[in-house]
Amino acid sequence: MALGTEWARAWITASARVIAEHRVELITLDRAIGDGDHGENMDRGFSAVLAKLPDLTADATPGDVLKLVATTLISTVGGASGPLFGTAYLKAAGAIAGRPYLDGTALVALIAAARDGIVLRGKAAVGDKTMIDSWTPAVDAAGSAVAAGKSEAEVLKAAADAAEQGAADTEPLVARKGRASYLGERAIGHRDPGAQSTALLLRAAADVA
Repeated sequence: MALGTEWARAWITASARVIAEHRVELITLDRAIGDGDHGENMDRGFSAVLAKLPDLTADATPGDVLKLVATTLISTVGGASGPLFGTAYLKAAGAIAGRPYLDGTALVALIAAARDGIVLRGKAAVGDKTMIDSWTPAVDAAGSAVAAGKSEAEVLKAAADAAEQGAADTEPLVARKGRASYLGERAIGHRDPGAQSTALLLRAAADVA
């Protein structure tokens, strides 16, 4: 069954909750290889998004929901997270603009556009120990699920499963982008916080589907 605005609202509400629940974990991950502010910034951003959700009109589409997330994150989140995740949601919104309901193909387009927006903004590739190491497996898994005729909920679950594995797979990597890249091999053994928050957000999308 295709997913509409009710799902999009539920996804963002669940995202705010899960980021708040994992705030300290994300801070701890970022403290090891970054500035230590990722959890705080993401929590602040999604709290601001949650406060603005009631401003959406009754005829809002899923794309309108994601555009609200994008503009709010860009304006309220500091560091690299605001521009990167803000661009992700903005490009995702564009990929599904005007659609009242999203089938599996549209969900793949959403996830792929989000990933491509981050690549455009941050210039990272798979293996650089960034959030791209979660987003790209999610795109691939979602595409495979659609090709196999899976439901929308199953497509999102496949994306979330792959994102979680991708986040775990950043631990043995040497960072090539961002502040973590200054650490060289000292970053080995630490999970990328952006990859972990990506996995949390995609799991939220699957859980409410």
